Amino acid sequence: MLVLSRRPGESIIIGDDIEVKILAWKDGQVSLGITAPAEVSVHRCEVYKLVMEENVAAVKQGRLDLSSLPKPR
Repeated sequence: MLVLSRRPGESIIIGDDIEVKILAWKDGQVSLGITAPAEVSVHRCEVYKLVMEENVAAVKQGRLDLSSLPKPR
């Protein structure tokens, strides 16, 4: 895992076209701004995991084709 220190207003670049900018730090919480191409999904981890669990349940019930889903991280 790469660990970086950033201050509000600073950012990091992932690949050629994803920017993660630190917008604010207050009361132990950080606000991030993420700029990415429309074809790149950006989710909070807990939301992503919940969606993946629901998709797996749908596959087990025969309601969804897994080949169209992104691979879990």
